[in-house]
Amino acid sequence: MFSSQANRIVLALLLGVSAAGANVVGGSLITRARSLKHYLKYFIALGAGFMLATALLEMIPESLKLQAETGSIFFHGASSVFVFVLAGYLLVHFFEHTVAPHFHFGEETHHEEISGAHASYAALLGLVIHTFFDGVAIASGLLVSTSLGVVIFLAIFLHKLPEGSTVASLMLASGQSRRMAFYSSVILGGSTLLGMALMFAFGNVVSDALPFSAGVTLYVAASDLIPEVNREPGPAVALLVFLGVAILLGLKALFHV
Repeated sequence: MFSSQANRIVLALLLGVSAAGANVVGGSLITRARSLKHYLKYFIALGAGFMLATALLEMIPESLKLQAETGSIFFHGASSVFVFVLAGYLLVHFFEHTVAPHFHFGEETHHEEISGAHASYAALLGLVIHTFFDGVAIASGLLVSTSLGVVIFLAIFLHKLPEGSTVASLMLASGQSRRMAFYSSVILGGSTLLGMALMFAFGNVVSDALPFSAGVTLYVAASDLIPEVNREPGPAVALLVFLGVAILLGLKALFHV
């Protein structure tokens, strides 16, 4: 029993550090290796498809199973799963449209939209909300099963590079230093680790946290990433969304997750 729990904690640390590290690498691409930023659109497209499939085919079905087995802390009945999915979706929508200004996943080029330090810090706060629930989602999956945790990690990892590059480019666009731009991506990584740590500390809420995280995942995929894919001309990037879905289906068939 101890060995199994210890292995799960070690795996959580590895996945958490990897996810947080991807935020930092994304920030570095903007502050130090700007020529590589053009490849981020491929991660966005793959991540959008993989995240959509993960939320709809893995996280929500697993949430329904958990609800049947353990029930919800706050609500009763299978409908509570969809209450939390909707709540997760709306929470991110609320923060993006009230606390944080509009931002794009990828390097920010509309300098007139980010006109001051307060706007860039507000955008940072909005992305911190994203990354916090990235950590919650990964930990929630791991608390259900190792395979689910790994699948959720892969879905989140694919958009971590664009997340880090987004916050760094927003800082630069608002006149902040390259050092501050890089540190902002480090803050996002730290927020991911904090979400994971709190989820492991309060693991008894996993039956509610998992569907809530599914709602957040749906929002990021459908409302943040897909619009970015739609901005790209031609079908090549758009087709990568389908590849992201296909990868998830392939993993399900291969590992029976």
